[in-house]
Amino acid sequence: MTGPVDSVRPSWETPRSARRLLLASTLTHVLPSISRVAGAMGLRIGTAPGLLDVVDDEGGRRIDRLLQRLARELTSAETEAVRVTTDPPADGVALATRLLTAPTLAVELARRGITVEMGLLTGAELWPVYQPIMSLTSGGMVGHEALLRGRVDGREVGGGDLFFLAERAGWADRLDRLAREAAIRNAAGWLGGADLYVNSDPAAVHRPSVCLASTERAVHEAGIDPRQLVFEVVASHAVTDREHLLSVLEHHRSLGWRVALDDVGVGWSSLALVSVVRPDVVKLSKALVARLHEPGPNAIARALTELTHLHGGTVVAEGVESELMADQARAVGADLGQGWLFGHPVRPEPESEPELVLV
Repeated sequence: MTGPVDSVRPSWETPRSARRLLLASTLTHVLPSISRVAGAMGLRIGTAPGLLDVVDDEGGRRIDRLLQRLARELTSAETEAVRVTTDPPADGVALATRLLTAPTLAVELARRGITVEMGLLTGAELWPVYQPIMSLTSGGMVGHEALLRGRVDGREVGGGDLFFLAERAGWADRLDRLAREAAIRNAAGWLGGADLYVNSDPAAVHRPSVCLASTERAVHEAGIDPRQLVFEVVASHAVTDREHLLSVLEHHRSLGWRVALDDVGVGWSSLALVSVVRPDVVKLSKALVARLHEPGPNAIARALTELTHLHGGTVVAEGVESELMADQARAVGADLGQGWLFGHPVRPEPESEPELVLV
């Protein structure tokens, strides 16, 4: 597997220094605490029920220091309970709009890189790696799952850590889009006729026709047949807002993309979820595959494969690490396998072209 692999250095649009903060909270003790700290720093204070107005008459440096102090002195629960807007507009309608969309103080601190984690993420380099998916009958390679990796502060980290950090700053939807489009773009040179499995969180797609437009363009520009795309949705995400999930998946299918229900685990509720979603692919979780030697998980896995096949779908066993596990997956009816037995996630070797950096 070779081809050019582009790293992405996303621009997170961190906020500039502010001269004024307008803070709101229903917690009665938090705003007075912030007011005392701001007053001690020489900032000008205005108050109203549930509101605190903080003004820096000297250009904003003291507000930067105030935010740094608040990151240290307030608990995470308190920063989540405060909404903040910076340099609010004077116009009443514009101000009301800004207040309705104001982030929490926790998000504002994260976006400014004041927390250690977000300071690292803002300088991260991101790229996709790909793990093979193999046929359990022929042994041939039929697809690859794209997974996100990054280099943060000189060390490589996994996608789970990256999304945890992005979630803290309210950037999870942006990172989700960057990850899926990088996965598509970087597979174009070597994918051939194999399928490409791409992870996506339906919560990151607010209106499918708008939020997925750039992903649709990425597929077209990569020259990948839409039928080769399989978008994975984690089963736990599917439970939270099923109506929204179904609308997102319907849009995927209207574009010719297939959909997979990922990380389907032990529990008879999984059968109900598969019945409702009717995914093209069901991926049995690593935890379930590791317990196929037990009667209960084995029975659930057999029921899931039978139901999926009844709907015309394909079953992938994840976390296959040995020939024994592969045999057990075949025995319950799984069609494909993914795991260390078949290959680790790897970054395709770049060709001689220079690395592309996106900002």
